[in-house]
Amino acid sequence: MGSRGVIADKWSMRILWACAIGSAVSLYMVAVERQAQNRQRMLAEELKAMESGESNGKDG
Repeated sequence: MGSRGVIADKWSMRILWACAIGSAVSLYMVAVERQAQNRQRMLAEELKAMESGESNGKDG
């Protein structure tokens, strides 16, 4: 009976570590995705600002 407890503890620790690593990987992927979205948003805003600046320059 004692050996079963040791095996169960090993597997429970492995499952716990697998869940922890999976959570860390998913959080990392979410952070990368948000960073990419922020970069796209920033570029879009800069492009819009440049276009409005050019049209204002042509009008003036």
